[in-house]
Amino acid sequence: MLTKNTQVNRDQLEMITLDQLVPENHLVRKIEAAIDFSFIYKLVENMYSSERGRPSIDPVVLIKMAFIQYTFGIRSMRKTIEEIETNLAYRWFLGFGFHDKVPHFSTFGKNYERRFKDTDLFQKIFYRILKEASDKKLISAEHVFIDSTHVKASANKRK
Repeated sequence: MLTKNTQVNRDQLEMITLDQLVPENHLVRKIEAAIDFSFIYKLVENMYSSERGRPSIDPVVLIKMAFIQYTFGIRSMRKTIEEIETNLAYRWFLGFGFHDKVPHFSTFGKNYERRFKDTDLFQKIFYRILKEASDKKLISAEHVFIDSTHVKASANKRK
């Protein structure tokens, strides 16, 4: 028998936290539990001024945005921001609430150009994360996987 949903509860009001909406087994919860990203503050403190300029976007948020992009295979920062705006698990991982404004997609690029370019910041972060994962026995050199997938670039859409 064909049944139509006659109850649409889109305007339903609930008292619920963002934490309750992110499944306990979601990958971002596992990453958050395994990696303490606060070490990033020490790595970037000399890249920011404490006396002038307007308040910055939290550098840990910027790095976590890139982490989301690469971990979940999102191809651009613009698309990553779109995903963060709608994906509650990503918002939770970044520490954003329901109504917090997500940074504009160009924010990461501008910070990269002005602060992070020509530094070894990302290399230091990568090695630190690997060290933490290794110390917690989350990775092993017993098996090595190499991904040689050929991904066709869509850089020139006019051809």
